[in-house]
Amino acid sequence: MDINNIITTDKDVLGGQPVFAGTRVPVESLFDHLEAGVSLDDFLDDFPTVAREQAVSLLDMANKIMTSKNVAKFYEAVA
Repeated sequence: MDINNIITTDKDVLGGQPVFAGTRVPVESLFDHLEAGVSLDDFLDDFPTVAREQAVSLLDMANKIMTSKNVAKFYEAVA
């Protein structure tokens, strides 16, 4: 899935915070829910405008980034 179909940013939508494309649901909310022990299914029930494919694709991308051999360079970029 193309990143533009997963995440968008727009200064007029939540001040430019990354949201799931086509929604006003912040990407951060998925990670907050998972951190709190909420299942993916329950997250999707809470935010029906987010497609399962979007959430799964985002988690897959995060997994690839965090398990990359270059994760230290990624950390330097965001620290």
